[in-house]
Amino acid sequence: MASGATSRSEDEESLAGQKRGSAQASGAIPKRRSSSRFIKRKKFDDELVESSLAKSSSRAKGAGGVEPGRCSGSEPSSSEKKKVSKSVSAPIAPSPVPTPGLAKRMKKSKQPLQVTKDLGRWKPADDLLLINAVLQTNDLTSVHLGVKFSCRFNLREIQERWLACQAMRQLHPEAIAAIQSKVLFSKAEEQLLNKTSQPTLDTFQELLHKHPDVFYPSRTAKALQLHWQLMKQYYLLDDQTVQPLPKGDQVLNFSDAEDMLDDSKLKDVRDEVLEHELTVADRRQKREIRQLEQELHKWQVLVDSITGMSSPDFDSQTLAVLRGRMVRYLMRSREITLGRATKDNQIDVDLALEGPAWKISRKQGVIKLKNNGDFFIANEGRRPIYIDGRPVLGGNKWKLNNNSVVEIASLRFVFLINQDLIALIKAEAAKLAQQ
Repeated sequence: MASGATSRSEDEESLAGQKRGSAQASGAIPKRRSSSRFIKRKKFDDELVESSLAKSSSRAKGAGGVEPGRCSGSEPSSSEKKKVSKSVSAPIAPSPVPTPGLAKRMKKSKQPLQVTKDLGRWKPADDLLLINAVLQTNDLTSVHLGVKFSCRFNLREIQERWLACQAMRQLHPEAIAAIQSKVLFSKAEEQLLNKTSQPTLDTFQELLHKHPDVFYPSRTAKALQLHWQLMKQYYLLDDQTVQPLPKGDQVLNFSDAEDMLDDSKLKDVRDEVLEHELTVADRRQKREIRQLEQELHKWQVLVDSITGMSSPDFDSQTLAVLRGRMVRYLMRSREITLGRATKDNQIDVDLALEGPAWKISRKQGVIKLKNNGDFFIANEGRRPIYIDGRPVLGGNKWKLNNNSVVEIASLRFVFLINQDLIALIKAEAAKLAQQ
């Protein structure tokens, strides 16, 4: 039987070979059988992004009339031939003209959705933080509840990632130290911190030296102190008694809670040295205020900032105005001094308020009003003063007219005279001369 079966299979192979030879001689290629079923499987995040991009590109190619994924040498199947024949036999209907509103909707629908690449991905920093937290707590549930990763992972993702941490070895040492400082405290560490009462940094340092096998290697005394303060804030220490909150009518209001406080414990310790220093400083400030009040009547020049608007009219006390680009100096007395103010030298018009005045002398000049109503400026500095373009050297003086331009070391001012007040002064001077 076996020999008969083998001879029959050999006959079939020889017949198949003869058919192939005749087909090749005639030029016909045998049809290849293939399944058209699509096997579905779950896609990962990266494949979702790639498939969305591939769909958009396939639509663009399909619009050009070429089907993506088909080789130039392959022949169309019988079903595709039927589709092509139907499309050729059917009359071509004119395409409707889309309305502008419909075209906008189609454009919006064809735009691919933007997917953030880093969303839901594990980073090397997350891997290292996961390992340190699990080694400390030995509980993935507590790690999921207590550790804050770069993304919000669920418990299943954390469990799947626990054994897949390879990129953390390439982290920088500083980044590793920063991550290790965020590791959760174990129960053994918190029990040791519970036993300390009113500790200091030295106390925590001694704990680290006595129990190196309990505390994490990257712990410092400052980190222990911060965690102890956090435990004290939430009443997690053994020596703290948590008072239950009252309910219903027993809830205290603010005034009742204030009455329960002991005012003697709230008083600060009296510091005699600090009180003496405060008294001396208060006495000094009062003396300065008294001196300023006495010197109010001696002030000769007022400074007014320029806002770009038209200058206000002269008041009854301003004789003239020295107007600059930034500020205005109001002349209230018959004689004022110009220059640069320092700690040891106080003057009436500080030209440093207008601009750079490091080239100006501390006492550059003096402006005087004579009895006949004329203003003169005297140069007492090293650099010359230009009045309407004419230089006035040191030791000389020049008459100032209304709207005269005064230039001192690249700072320009316009000298404006209160004509009404000067006329009254001239009239009073004439009456005195007649008497």
